[in-house]
Amino acid sequence: MLTFAEIVESLTGKYIPEQGPLVTEAVIDSRSAIPGSLFIALSGERTDGHLFIQSAFEKGARMAMVEKEVDPGIAVVDLRAGLPADFVIPVPPFCVRVSDCLSTLQQIARHKREKSSMRVIGITGSVGKSSTKELISEVIAQKYHTFKNPGNYNNEIGLPLTIINSGRGYQRLVLEMGFFYPGEINFLCGIAKPDVGVVTNIGTVHAERAGSRQAIAEGKGELIAALPPAPGGVAILNYDDPLVREMAKKTRARVLFYGLDPQAHIWADHIQGQGLKGIRFRLHYENRSADLAVPMLGRHSVQTILRACAVAFAEGMGWDEIITGLTQSNTQLRMVAVQTRSGALILDDTYNATPESTIAALDLLQELKGQRIAVLGDMLELGQYAEVGHEKVGEAAARAADHLIAVGPLSKTIAATATECGLPSSAVTWVENAAQAADVLRYNLKEGDIVLIKGSHGLRMDRISAALEEV
Repeated sequence: MLTFAEIVESLTGKYIPEQGPLVTEAVIDSRSAIPGSLFIALSGERTDGHLFIQSAFEKGARMAMVEKEVDPGIAVVDLRAGLPADFVIPVPPFCVRVSDCLSTLQQIARHKREKSSMRVIGITGSVGKSSTKELISEVIAQKYHTFKNPGNYNNEIGLPLTIINSGRGYQRLVLEMGFFYPGEINFLCGIAKPDVGVVTNIGTVHAERAGSRQAIAEGKGELIAALPPAPGGVAILNYDDPLVREMAKKTRARVLFYGLDPQAHIWADHIQGQGLKGIRFRLHYENRSADLAVPMLGRHSVQTILRACAVAFAEGMGWDEIITGLTQSNTQLRMVAVQTRSGALILDDTYNATPESTIAALDLLQELKGQRIAVLGDMLELGQYAEVGHEKVGEAAARAADHLIAVGPLSKTIAATATECGLPSSAVTWVENAAQAADVLRYNLKEGDIVLIKGSHGLRMDRISAALEEV
């Protein structure tokens, strides 16, 4: 939420006494426009937001930010050369013309952040960013008015939109930060100015673009390097991951290590997976410990919980507040459990796949009772780690599954490795695509079967679950 005057000030450096219309939120999709919103007409590869200005106005948008000529019948405030001498705020709806909509969006967000007293918590890593963001938000909301970026708003567009839409009165802002190339997180930090930085782990996803795991670590370490010094700045680092642990050398912020090693500041032991009921474990911090039961799936979820606890402790929260936030949490992995008509249970974890997240999902499958079927697809964008990544998943599949259906050309390595590691060849099936996998399952599912479906989004393995719901 911001006023037109604040928009003008952020772009021109000039304060105008007349506040002008209030913007309820900024949107880049005209279909999301609501009364009072600011529609930002971004020009993309697939379409051009300038084609939908009128549609946004019809939905109630007060203003549209543009970089091109618009319909002569629409009032325009041209701020490309600063504030016009004869400036008068038009009656909404009207357009604000700028040189570049994307950079202007970022500039407005940067200006708002600089004037805000919110503490910002930034999160990055190869696996677990989204679940970490959700759980941190739920836990610290026990004490602070908290806002977070929705969905995958974690890039150069989504992050500034989140800052603009954070509204007044929020005390904490939780921001997931994506990484595709060196310098990207540093750029996002220049907008968000994080006070707390959380790094989950360094995996192999995006290695195709970023290069080695060391290069990925360098990129994600930009978050830690951008933090302010202690006592205000806090780095929350995974002690169990050597590449993350080394990031402590990049910062003057206070460092809090979390992990399963007692050398960490915040650590856990006695971890027990309880299938679909969640996990139990003992939490340790300073000279105190507590036994907890948290409704999150899989033993690997304890790492997510430790990150949330570390942030909460860093932000001055007490044990009772933290435990309440954890035990009442609605946060979950992107896994969805679906019961079929035949009585089989489908675990749909098809949002994306890396070796680390797939092995974690297989660990959960191994905890469950029944005939366990793993449907595993290609894991994309692994670059030089593709072969070894698929081999590791094959090893885990041999331990966790009674049957394996491998989907896609790269998954042949999963199938071959699983067979080498002891899964009978009669229990391993390879298919070319998701449709063929659904056909194999459609005629073989029975009551008590548990099917884990996991693969990179590009394989559209979500269609398997959809096809089986009526089986």
